[in-house]
Amino acid sequence: MKPFRFGIVAGYAPDLTSWTAQAERVEKLGFDTLLATDPVGTADPFVLLGAAAAVTLDLTVGTFVLADPFRDARTLDWQVRTLHQQTGGRFELGLGIGRPGGEVHAGTLGREYPSPGERITRMAETITYLKRTADRPRLMLAGGGPKMLALAAQEADIVTLSWGPKTTETEAQSIVDRFRALAGPRLPEIELSLNLMAVGDEPSPAIARWAGVDVPELAAGGAVTVLPADPGQAAEKLLRWRERWGISYVTINSGYAEPFAVIADEVRKAGG
Repeated sequence: MKPFRFGIVAGYAPDLTSWTAQAERVEKLGFDTLLATDPVGTADPFVLLGAAAAVTLDLTVGTFVLADPFRDARTLDWQVRTLHQQTGGRFELGLGIGRPGGEVHAGTLGREYPSPGERITRMAETITYLKRTADRPRLMLAGGGPKMLALAAQEADIVTLSWGPKTTETEAQSIVDRFRALAGPRLPEIELSLNLMAVGDEPSPAIARWAGVDVPELAAGGAVTVLPADPGQAAEKLLRWRERWGISYVTINSGYAEPFAVIADEVRKAGG
């Protein structure tokens, strides 16, 4: 089993002062990584991650996840290698095919936004270009559908398992089993990750708008996207999931940073 890592998906910050304060807070709380969406509001994640790395000492920064259609492979390679080298290896590249509605932002950049299947093919080509030399950051891919799971099993250093908000442990097991079969002999090399939605069962209008279901319903249904508010119970669940599924890298959005930091401490005390 791999050691646990814990990360925060950063929230929107109106200016660089607020953004760097968020990075410093995340490191002070003891997290391993700070991750940026693409875009962050309307901002370029590479600019913000460089600033975050500059005001922290040990914090790893990364993208969660970068939309491949927004950039050509050579420009992306330049940005990625710059952050990798300038941070002394404290950058991890999370790469994806983009979300529904991404064509709007792609249009502002003068970029095409083809069909999902075409985007997967294009991303595979980008990965081949990024991997042409050994000195590169670790690559995270999100795996949900069959094609993305297969690509992640073949190419990724880190795989975050994408499942719906209401996914139960039984449903999660089938996804993990499918990925294990695809990864085959590569499985021991891959760090498995899970992005949580919430801690506890308090309502969250933001999550309800995004997911179409609120936190209390998710918690009551035993969704693997929500942890109990009790740190001991939450830690027990994460330790059990690592034993059962091999998931050792766990992230959550910045709104739950404080309670998740307490849970992370409980996991570490329990030998995680």
